[in-house]
Parts: sequence; structure tokens; C-alpha cells
Amino acid sequence: MKYRLIVLLVFGITFFSCKKDDDGIITVPPSLLAEVEPEDDETIKEFLNTHFYNYEDFDEVTMPEGFDYKIVIDTIAGANADKTPMMDFAQAITLNVSNTHLGLSAEEEDIPHTYYYIEVQKGGGGSPTYADSTLVRYQGSALDGTLFDESQDFLWQELPSTYRGYGDGISQMYAGTSENIVDNPDGSYEITDRGIAIIVMPSGLAAFNRTVGAAGTYAPVLFKVELGLYVEDTDSDNDGIPSIMEDLNNNRYLLDDNTDEDTEPLNLPALPNYRDADDDGDGVSTRSEISDENGDIIFPYPDSNGDGVPDYLDPTVN
Repeated sequence: MKYRLIVLLVFGITFFSCKKDDDGIITVPPSLLAEVEPEDDETIKEFLNTHFYNYEDFDEVTMPEGFDYKIVIDTIAGANADKTPMMDFAQAITLNVSNTHLGLSAEEEDIPHTYYYIEVQKGGGGSPTYADSTLVRYQGSALDGTLFDESQDFLWQELPSTYRGYGDGISQMYAGTSENIVDNPDGSYEITDRGIAIIVMPSGLAAFNRTVGAAGTYAPVLFKVELGLYVEDTDSDNDGIPSIMEDLNNNRYLLDDNTDEDTEPLNLPALPNYRDADDDGDGVSTRSEISDENGDIIFPYPDSNGDGVPDYLDPTVN
């Protein structure tokens, strides 16, 4: 199977290869996922065990008057020596990462990577999947607090197009509700029952060998996220198949599900199924292959030849 560059929407990716050029300069190859992950995990655990966040401010009993619902992280020391470490609030979640997910040449399959999720405030609404479009406000930083990215206003993000740990982490959250959107005098708005969380991830679930601002390369990163709203059953390519159902191998990663990869033009970016309106590349749109003469979607999706593969994924049926 061939693997080609897939351009992400939110966080751009630049790939490096190991080669010796005409000037004799040797480029050092990327480190192995299996080598970096244990180092990152040790660094993250040390951080979570020695730092706390202002959890008391989010408690309705101890919440200060006029609290702005902002997460503040500090070291457990001195006057803060009795604070509860972040690790005590954290949920460890493991995903498998392969070299092809990050454009790496050294073959590595399904290397476990663990990120840590802390629910600071549960939202009043439902929970998105890792394939959905979400309305978020966030800050991204190195573990030392150095900021490398943020959005002070709510914006829409499609989770499959973000860092793997970030998108999967947001899928653990609960959003707010449209009934609790409050307009501010300055023209901005708040969603008062929004969800708030902290996500700490190893570099293999983020940028890995690419520089992330002041965080550098092979850097674990931390995100503070506010989840306002989400689009349930997001259909990114409007082909009638919810994006979550386009994860055919169920590995919580949509970019490696591309049914017609071998027949797509080599001069065009590869389109994973969740971005492809003709998933099997047979010249008939996916929506047409799953709809009746009235345009209504047929459930279960048609399998005309009974081979267990629905028509929209079977190029022999159109």
C-alpha cells in the first residue's frame, strides 16, 4: 500500500527524511516512536505528580466570587505543598500509533501512546466523537507553561484534522448547550455550561519530530480546552455517511481509511474516506450508492452482490 502526504487543516505537518545530499551533509533520521514514547511518558508523569491546577476554584462550595473559569497550573511547593497533584485527577487513555500516521520511514506498527485527560468541569450537553466538528476555545503550551498556540474566541475545529491526542481528548469531554449562549457587551459570547478540560499528551500524539514553537521537537504538550458545542454525527464530505462511520478499522484515526487510495491520481492529495464523496472511486458518488430513487438514505447500506462489502465501498458495484 502506498502512503502519501495528507494535509491537516489545523496543525500543519512537515515531514523529514534521512538522506545525504550533494554537499555531503547528513540529515539525522527521526527517532523511533518506541524509543521516544517511554521518555515522554516519564516526563509527563513527573509533571503531573509535581503540579496542581486550581481545582478548588472550580468547586461550587469554594469558588471565589467573580471567578473567570480559567485554569491555572502551578508547582506543588511551599505554600502549595498540600495541594492535590494533577495525576490524582487524571485518566490515562492509550492509543496505538504507527509510523505512517506521522509520515515516518522507519516501519513501526501500533506503538502504544498514553495521554492524560483531566475533566475540570463537565459540560451540560452531550459528548462528541473523535470524528466530529467542535466549537472550542483553547491554549496549547509546553509543560513549562510556554504558550505556542491559542484561540481566545470560540472557533470550529474538525477533530480528525488536529493533533491525535488533542482530538481524542476532546472526545472525552461534554459540551455546553446552545440554550446557554450568553452575549457579552463587547460582541463576544460565552457558553456558560461549556465543558473544561486539561489534556496532556506525548509527542507521538502531537507533533513528534516537528518543532512546536518554544516547546521544541519530541515535546510532550498540554492543552487547556473549553468545549462549547459540537455537530452530532458530523459528515465532513456530505456523502451521507457520518464521519465516525468512516473509521473502517476502528483505530480512532480517520486518515488511514482510504478505500480507493490505490486508484486516486498521484498528482492529487490523498483523500481519506471521511473527506471523499466517492469512497470507492467507481465514479458514482457515495450518496447515490446509499440512497433510493427519492434521495432517502437506505439502512442498512445496500450490498447488491451480497459479498459483505456495502456498494459504496465496492468499486465493482456502481
